[in-house]
Amino acid sequence: MNRITQLFNTKYPIIQGGMIWNSGYKLASAVSNAGGLGLIGAGSMYPDVLREHIQKCKKATDKPFGVNIPMLYPNIEEIMNIVVEEGVKIVFTSAGNPKTWTSFLKGKGITVVHVVSSSTFALKAQEAGVDAIVAEGFEAGGHNGRDETTTLTLIPMVKEKIQIPLIAAGGIATGRGMLAAMILGADGVQVGSRFAASIESSAHNNFKETIVNIKEGDTQLTLKELAPVRLVKNKFYNDVQALYEKCPSKDELIQLLGRARAKKGMFEGDLEEGELEIGQIAGLIHKILPVEQIVQEMMSDFRDACKEKATFEF
Repeated sequence: MNRITQLFNTKYPIIQGGMIWNSGYKLASAVSNAGGLGLIGAGSMYPDVLREHIQKCKKATDKPFGVNIPMLYPNIEEIMNIVVEEGVKIVFTSAGNPKTWTSFLKGKGITVVHVVSSSTFALKAQEAGVDAIVAEGFEAGGHNGRDETTTLTLIPMVKEKIQIPLIAAGGIATGRGMLAAMILGADGVQVGSRFAASIESSAHNNFKETIVNIKEGDTQLTLKELAPVRLVKNKFYNDVQALYEKCPSKDELIQLLGRARAKKGMFEGDLEEGELEIGQIAGLIHKILPVEQIVQEMMSDFRDACKEKATFEF
């Protein structure tokens, strides 16, 4: 056991990212049943839908699971009350000030983890009283940090600053990536893209097939004026780049983005007009697999890499 498996009472220090339009109760419960920590992604759910997914997850697993909550959520107070009412024991917060809700959640006996993209924000989250930190590097899919700090450099810099458990995220989909992150100082890893391309993911199959066909260089961080997001280079992405050539205002970017782009792409499967969020590591994901197989392959790869490292001599 290590600090992460002890904190969450899991078999493995693997956390599934709470990705919008990918992380329903089927994915979260499957990851928890496989020995990791599954997270329901509240960011794409109305309050009543989130309650339904929490209730179904409780029936689908007797293992620990959590909910990821972006704090910019318009119904944030209602969401937090639902989490408490439904007896959720683990909450990952993101996209906001951890001081806002950490004391409320911890007062209800909930373990709180906050997602950051810099050592500065990691320190602030620690000071706010969270139980652990997710430090997410520039390689990650979806919304990202503005500083473009890669996981390779972010993890040791955050480790140097904090005392609480550290979870690495961004560019991790294999056991070897997991070992690399832990050698750099992480106590565990958060995995998003690999689980997005699982059978249990709630993403549309069109999006899953896109993930396994992605090559190096097929994603790009963009829309930094709004909220930096890593996207697959599809028609919508190309439209964004064409608009940038005209030096657009923020309002023009918002107008192009419109509403429900992410839902259209990842959940409804519109590969042209939809927003397709995935990490750079998708270039190493070649098959849509069941969660159980993904976790077991990661752990097998991790153990093999540990043995190989022990034989290094110079």
